[in-house]
Amino acid sequence: MAIVGSDTRHSFRANGAVAFLFVAPESLVGQALRAALPADAPWAQLHDGPLAAAADELRSCLERGCPRPEMLALGRRLLAQLPAAASLAPTDSRVLRMIDFARHNLEDRLSLPAAAAAVHLSTSRARHLFVEATGLPFKTYVLWLRLERAVALYADGRSLTEAAHEAGFADSAHFSRTFRRTFGLPAAGLRLYRE
Repeated sequence: MAIVGSDTRHSFRANGAVAFLFVAPESLVGQALRAALPADAPWAQLHDGPLAAAADELRSCLERGCPRPEMLALGRRLLAQLPAAASLAPTDSRVLRMIDFARHNLEDRLSLPAAAAAVHLSTSRARHLFVEATGLPFKTYVLWLRLERAVALYADGRSLTEAAHEAGFADSAHFSRTFRRTFGLPAAGLRLYRE
């Protein structure tokens, strides 16, 4: 099992099934994951301990093709093994409102100045707060939100083309390229386990 920080260039090589658990970096779980990374490294591999044991259980579930509810429960249990996130400060409410603004306007051409204005911040202050809270520039986070929405729509039964358009991508080819560049695998190969 590996924890990979936000906006970290990486690739995975695997034999067999692979499970990716994506955690919003501004969430308490996301903050706990960032805190678990060594200060000088953007990723860490876990070989033992409760997280690694939970990951082994998840891997076994994948290999035997367990049902979706069991897969989701194992993913939640794995994340619950993180060090207590309760001691972490909640994300700045202005950053959360910027994210909410972006989520509700994905079909538009979103910009940091527009999101900053929506929460009554200067662009420079918004940029600083956003990166501090998420580890990502606003533009990268918006792309992530679009990917997240497209995957959710695809999981709900839309075609890849419909999902891409509804998530704010120019076309399905743009979505597919972005998905492959981000995750290293084709979007058409998704096996979705979503709540």
